[in-house]
Amino acid sequence: MAKEAEITIPLGIPEIRVLKTEINKEGDVIITVESTKTGTNCRWCENWITKSHGNDNWVKVRHLPVFGRPTYLRYRPKRYRCEKCEKKPTTTQRLEWHEKGSPNTMTYDDHILLQLVHSTVEDVSIKEKMSYDGVLGVMERRIATETEWSRYATIGRLGLDEIALKKGHRDFVTIVTGRLANDRIILLGVVGDRKKDTVIEFLRSIPIRLAKTITTVCCDMYEGFTESVREELPKANIVIDRFHVTQHYSKAAESFPRFIGDKLRQQELKRLKDELPKEEYQLLKGNMWAFRKKKVDLNPKERKVLRKFFSYSPNLKQAYQLREQLTAIFDCKIPKLSAKRKLRTWIRRVQRSDLTCFDDFIKTLENWFDEITNFFIHRDTSGFVEGFNNKIKVLKRRCYGIFNIQHLFQRIFLDLEGYRLFA
Repeated sequence: MAKEAEITIPLGIPEIRVLKTEINKEGDVIITVESTKTGTNCRWCENWITKSHGNDNWVKVRHLPVFGRPTYLRYRPKRYRCEKCEKKPTTTQRLEWHEKGSPNTMTYDDHILLQLVHSTVEDVSIKEKMSYDGVLGVMERRIATETEWSRYATIGRLGLDEIALKKGHRDFVTIVTGRLANDRIILLGVVGDRKKDTVIEFLRSIPIRLAKTITTVCCDMYEGFTESVREELPKANIVIDRFHVTQHYSKAAESFPRFIGDKLRQQELKRLKDELPKEEYQLLKGNMWAFRKKKVDLNPKERKVLRKFFSYSPNLKQAYQLREQLTAIFDCKIPKLSAKRKLRTWIRRVQRSDLTCFDDFIKTLENWFDEITNFFIHRDTSGFVEGFNNKIKVLKRRCYGIFNIQHLFQRIFLDLEGYRLFA
């Protein structure tokens, strides 16, 4: 019988010697190894000890697969006696590549964690032929359930936003994110609810050295967030960005949750449908998307539809122009003081008109004037917060919901940092 071809593959584990390699009846690769490291630290006095005292029982741990076959390392941990301690205790040698009590090598744990990035525990369990609890156990051992603050020297910008653990329910949790100086987004916390006292408790848990580095906090117009920041981070600028401003005045427009003037547009359409011949009214088809676009983004067909629409409704034309002027102010890279002057001028212009569709937004703008205009200091936005929350929503859908906030923290952290840490 012809001898099968063989190759040598490095294990990638330092300070061990391979004694034997075999394949068992199940087709698993079993590699028997021994440590070439001499000595360990005494578990009592921490001194380095080298007096041999035999070996522990055999241990079998899972390692990286070889050509699709599950692979295990089998070894007997060495034991050493401490001659300096009074009772001369023995200590089992600690190995860098295997955590005591773990069924896997550290390298295989890294492999599992990499597989979990943007995947589910169930999927990884099936692919690796490993129990569900085994995969979950890797995450529990290796991924912290809260932020390890020692990882960071500064934070810079902080983001606060809430998400619902279950769609349609009000079981909100607060997601705390950071944006570092190099624009890297980091997860800082998953807080159990969005109550002011709970958010304050979290902000107080931030080490003082890091709290001092927070210059900006981006959030929406929820007083539980803004008041918490004012109390615990008084030197940080609270920024309510353009997205949340738009969202707020859209809600004020009753059932038309998009843009200023939508309510007026609907009213005008209803009037024109009654007044115009059917053929003439059909020429206004497509007005909704045209009205919602910026003027510079309109194509020729949309410009024609709007011109026709505005010819029948001067009030709607005025609302569109005022909305464009408001957008232009936020587009300008101007100092905060100049922005305040321009916004006050815009408010007076609206108040001199006969329009009422801006009334709710003007009240919001006046109530949050300083926080909204803080946007113009460094043009900070909550874009990084919203983008991050979209990732979380995808994670929740993929995993059919995650209702344990510690597991949620681990999964978000893994999706965010997994490739960087384990690839």
